Amino acid sequence: MLVADWILRVIHWGSALVGLFAFVHALLQRSDAYQAADRRTKPIWMLITGGATLAMVLFDVQGPGFIFWVPAMAAALVYIVDVRPRLIEVQRGNRNW
Repeated sequence: MLVADWILRVIHWGSALVGLFAFVHALLQRSDAYQAADRRTKPIWMLITGGATLAMVLFDVQGPGFIFWVPAMAAALVYIVDVRPRLIEVQRGNRNW
């Protein structure tokens, strides 16, 4: 197996772990935190992150499945960089002294 094939495998399974992290985080958050953070509801984010994880597991980084892998990765990253920090901020409360 070539080095490039190993790199693509690492990207493929690493992205699946990113999606799984996003899904588990969405699962463990309180439902009212999503409303307080002015984001979509918990079931919607669980569906988005769960579907993204499934797509990243089923479709490979290279080949025709790439067209499904890219939006799935984007969805998981949107949750991680936009929704997750806002949920954490809302649940911790305003601690500016």
